Amino acid sequence: MKLSTNKPIAFFDLETTGTNPVKDRIVEIAILKINTDGSETWYEQRVNPGIPIPKETSEIHGIYDEDVRDMPEFKSIAKNVELFLRDCDLAGFNMKRFDLPLLMQSFVSAEIDFKINKRRLVDVQRIFHKMEPRNLTAALKFYCNETLINSHSAKADTQATYDVFKAQLSHYS
Repeated sequence: MKLSTNKPIAFFDLETTGTNPVKDRIVEIAILKINTDGSETWYEQRVNPGIPIPKETSEIHGIYDEDVRDMPEFKSIAKNVELFLRDCDLAGFNMKRFDLPLLMQSFVSAEIDFKINKRRLVDVQRIFHKMEPRNLTAALKFYCNETLINSHSAKADTQATYDVFKAQLSHYS
């Protein structure tokens, strides 16, 4: 399916020093801008966070202190990032809860006025969770190919939970 928009949309992801949008810092940013004509433009940059990257975090994303030691700090690329994102709607996976708050905090620290009030925000994770429910009814259907009858009756929910657990034990060795 070709994406048709009346305004560019920028899909982005951040790799960071941790999971706290207020105290942690960006170590890598990637942005894929889909222009109104359907063309795609990339912006990618590793970033020196100015603080050590915890070992357990590096083991997740594979970026270590020595990989970003000679990279620019975010404040030195912030204006380029803002220009790349200017007039774009924004999209990402878990973007509203993590990536966007951290990006906005990074812009504040760099003294760049980055506004989101006139942008559409698309969190692909929220669409996934809405369209592919993650509840007991969905689990019973997925693992046991059964329909939950009397959902929210304690007995039916308890039986379904046990059935899902047994199926999980078989499914995941």
